[in-house]
Amino acid sequence: MGDRGEDEDLQMAIRMSMQRSTPEPKRSKPRDAVAGAVSGSPEESPESKTRRRELMAAAAEKRMAAAARVSPSPSPSPVKKGGELGRREEELRLKGVNLSKELSVEDADQLFSMVFGNEVSKGILARWSNQGIRFSSDPVTSMGLVQHEGGPCGVLAAIQAFVLKYILFFNDELKDVSCMPQKGPGASFKSQSVPSYNFSSFTEGVKVRALVRSMGEILFSCGSNRRAVIATLSILENDIQRFEGISEDEVIAKSLKGLSIESALDLQKVLRVETCTSQTTALQRLEANLPLFQSRMGALLFLISALLSRDLDSVQSDRDDPSLPLVTAPFGHASQEIVNLLLCGEAVPNVFDGRMDLGGGMFLKGISRDVEVGFLTLLESLNFCKVGRFLKSPKWPIWVVGSESHYTVLFALDPSVQNENELEGRETQIRKAFDAQDQSGGGGFISVEGFHQVLKETNIKFPPEKLEHLCSAGSLYGVNSGK
Repeated sequence: MGDRGEDEDLQMAIRMSMQRSTPEPKRSKPRDAVAGAVSGSPEESPESKTRRRELMAAAAEKRMAAAARVSPSPSPSPVKKGGELGRREEELRLKGVNLSKELSVEDADQLFSMVFGNEVSKGILARWSNQGIRFSSDPVTSMGLVQHEGGPCGVLAAIQAFVLKYILFFNDELKDVSCMPQKGPGASFKSQSVPSYNFSSFTEGVKVRALVRSMGEILFSCGSNRRAVIATLSILENDIQRFEGISEDEVIAKSLKGLSIESALDLQKVLRVETCTSQTTALQRLEANLPLFQSRMGALLFLISALLSRDLDSVQSDRDDPSLPLVTAPFGHASQEIVNLLLCGEAVPNVFDGRMDLGGGMFLKGISRDVEVGFLTLLESLNFCKVGRFLKSPKWPIWVVGSESHYTVLFALDPSVQNENELEGRETQIRKAFDAQDQSGGGGFISVEGFHQVLKETNIKFPPEKLEHLCSAGSLYGVNSGK
């Protein structure tokens, strides 16, 4: 009886699918109709389409469960829940089940307000809706991502930094088409490859694999290495069939011709999200959707993917002031919170290490762990902020560099440039101990008790009379950390 019920579910789904009219490959609807398409087709209501997908998914899951009961593994090894979910995701995808879903109206409202605020200009929205993630066609800068619009440079710079990591230090892995990361895109590797100095020699395949690996690593970092959420657009589902005979890039360009995102409702109508708990599956899905990320909506879709991977509530709890939009007015620049989210997986607003205690239970949040690629800023030289050791000393010699109005990337070809000699190592030890006691917001002041703690941790021996003189100034002793 159970098998019969499963077959009936599957047959019903197939009948519902076959009831749709066959699309005419050489004819297309007017542009307005294409731009306004959300999902489904005129012959099938959204409720019917949703029901068909549910039936197919249910039937597939029942058959998988039945197969497991009939042919149990002789000696199953313990598998983590994430691995089981990842395998189920892959099996359902292989059966043709679409696992993407739309955001609720409430989530779309929260997302749009979090990114753009309630008084965003059409100019800012246009800039963020017209920036793809594409490599330069110039042979000299062919490994670089091209920026067309002002505003999304923070997103592009962060992705660019990770792309350089893979191109420079994992080039041998990228040459092998079948080479997939065994520990996932966010794992630590020890590459034996020597960085290439001939940037124009990189093939398109190598660059694409570097981009996909970079995007996957960033998203899984945002998802605490447990998941990646990939944001796509439903507007393409029918247009792939409607525009047969032309390239996928042209299909996407035609589909996006009249698309305008000016409100949370506009975003909710077209946005679809897919959660991957398997890192291998996430890379495959990113590669499959790469033409969409290369389209004019790419930068915005990737930012949304990162925010949803982190979870919207977690993003808000990361921030010091969650009432401010992540895209800053009046020019629509990516905030430091966006850059930090992409570099370290948390949308904290500051670049110092750890948390700064302001007293009364109030804290300012900074970077909490080591990072793969780092961050430097011109604003530190102007004493507007202080970059901590986590961002200054990343694992790889690559840094996103911020100025007053732009982000770019600085890198070295030799990882040993970050190695310290004995004197530099001693200075780093003292600075680290001092910074741990500095509660003045990076101003270079510590208490007398903190000063004694620094001396103890760094094993510095002062003559007693000099130490007494230094500490006689009062309860706070001002020390400049030599920035």
